Amino acid sequence: MSGINLGSNPTLAYILCGVLIVAVIAVIAWSYAQKKRKQSQRLQQRFGPEYARTVNELGDRSKAEAELEAREKRVERFNIVPLTPADAARFGQAWNALQSRFVDDPKAAVVQADQLVYELMAKRGYPMGDFERRAADISVEHPEVVANYRAARAIAVRDERGQSSTEELRKAVVHYRVLFQELLEVRRSANPVIRPKQLSVSP
Repeated sequence: MSGINLGSNPTLAYILCGVLIVAVIAVIAWSYAQKKRKQSQRLQQRFGPEYARTVNELGDRSKAEAELEAREKRVERFNIVPLTPADAARFGQAWNALQSRFVDDPKAAVVQADQLVYELMAKRGYPMGDFERRAADISVEHPEVVANYRAARAIAVRDERGQSSTEELRKAVVHYRVLFQELLEVRRSANPVIRPKQLSVSP
């Protein structure tokens, strides 16, 4: 039996071409969807709670993922370096000193904690823009603790308006400490490093 002669049946040829085009489009769409799904999973795994926060803030998953990808590309250009043992010891001593002053002056301790985190970020090589930019930059490498930074900052801002209790100020210092310890990365050395002590003061 001879094969189908498409030349003698142009309608069939058009149908087959249409089916082929639809199949190619379907394959391209499927490949794109798979790529987007894998990218979404990667971003969710990397950013954790920050992924959901960004989606909720922007109200659109695609916009949120574009924002997170932009953060990654921006931070890749930074020259983030670990601290020298001497710098780490100096920061650790400064933290322990401010913590010991909390009972006498909790408001000053929160201000100093915010400033010490700022100085530590600058020393590590983070560009020191406004708070939201700093938080976004931190979220790329430290997504689990950036929420602590935002919570501490929110309390500090309320305290500037006279709206924070001593217990809230204590929580702010605890939040700052979590981020501070995360950022206190040190180059390998045999020299001892003074780590910040746990906050144990009571309001």
